[in-house]
Amino acid sequence: MVKDMLKEKSWSLLSELLSGGGQYGEIFYERVRMCRIRLEDNKIDSVQCGVDEGVGIRLIKDYKTYYGYTTEPTYQNLKEIASTLARANGQGAIKVGQRHIRGWTNLLIDPDDVEVGFRTQFLYRANDTARSYGDKVKQVTVVLMDRSRDILVINSLGEMAEDTQKRVVFFVDVTAQENGLMQRGYESVGIRGGFELFERMGPEVVARRATERALLMLRAKPAPAGSFTVVLAGQAGGTMIHEAVGHGLEADLVQKGLSVYKDRIGQRVASKLITVIDDATPEERNGSFAVDDEGVPAQRTTLIQDGYLVGYMYDRLTAMKEGKQSTGNGRRQSYAHIPMVRMTNTYIAPGKENPENIIADTDKGILVVKMGGGEVNTVTGDFVFEVMEGYMIEKGEITYPIRSATLIGNGPRALQDVDAVGSDLGWSIGTCGKDGQGVPVADAQPTLRIRSMVLGGTEV
Repeated sequence: MVKDMLKEKSWSLLSELLSGGGQYGEIFYERVRMCRIRLEDNKIDSVQCGVDEGVGIRLIKDYKTYYGYTTEPTYQNLKEIASTLARANGQGAIKVGQRHIRGWTNLLIDPDDVEVGFRTQFLYRANDTARSYGDKVKQVTVVLMDRSRDILVINSLGEMAEDTQKRVVFFVDVTAQENGLMQRGYESVGIRGGFELFERMGPEVVARRATERALLMLRAKPAPAGSFTVVLAGQAGGTMIHEAVGHGLEADLVQKGLSVYKDRIGQRVASKLITVIDDATPEERNGSFAVDDEGVPAQRTTLIQDGYLVGYMYDRLTAMKEGKQSTGNGRRQSYAHIPMVRMTNTYIAPGKENPENIIADTDKGILVVKMGGGEVNTVTGDFVFEVMEGYMIEKGEITYPIRSATLIGNGPRALQDVDAVGSDLGWSIGTCGKDGQGVPVADAQPTLRIRSMVLGGTEV
């Protein structure tokens, strides 16, 4: 077994790796069992299931990363990789047996214990629910993904960490059409766990939300354009905090001068009502784990406290550059990728106001219930986000739905302009992309009111 060999031979491999010098050496083992099933046009049209296993070896020297990996992790292959990486001069040192961490995922219905046929029932149930809404529903796509990931990290600090991470993600995408107008509705759920996900939220619920959203947008009015007070509902999830703020608080971007938050520790960067946290410790969140991909235990990191910037997210390399400790944010897509600073579960902490009162206290504005995709410039904080489900607020009441709307703004400025924070907290899941790598994340926010933001629409 590869893991047993690595535990036995790690001292030899790390000694070879550091024979030419370096500040840090690491062996990363990963074995992934994955299954992805897609339903479209009333039938299962794609089934992708398989296993991938490999080992990556990393050397940090003079704050530069040297990396190699193999899908044939024999001792001889790994020794050759370590020897190749070591050819960079100097003197390195390793410690042995300092710390051993073992993590796991608690499961009720383990994806590794069920057949493919067990999975397909959830897709058909969602499809039948969406199609039951009638002829306006033109296309239904349902995807179920489950992944079991076993990792082992052994490094030159004498640390060894293991974790078993199992996740299930399910989403429904519906296209509805009427009188030549086409609209899309989307809903997703996910868990760090097993198929007990569907005991808490059945596939029918996910399908209903997606379908009703698509149908709602068919009767929505074109969105107005201009500056409006914007209320972001808790159920919109934390897309804005993740994209418009979170990436700018990743230490690698800060150190490269690619963040609007560079050199701003201790400064006021948001409304005093805003506290931002990244937390990998909740047991069932999509971005959670026991240890990160560098073997650092999961942590809860406060980034903005009562409007003041108090910290960044670090991996081992960025922390090393500043003489700090990693915050447990070193993540990688697989053994074939180097780790980098990534978010986990990032959210704005709830406030004290009743969300309904926030809407009632808004004379005229926009209520955003579901966010879509968007773009962000981390250097300036400027962003553009699609509004998938939105409504007009008039004299404190929700009046009619709007479509074809985009939010245009600046992350730090939007946080400064928050004047009300609700007591609720709504989560969403996703895969965060950065430098060609994708990792599972979750994000959340309470209901927020932003005094003024530009809405891009089709009516002026």
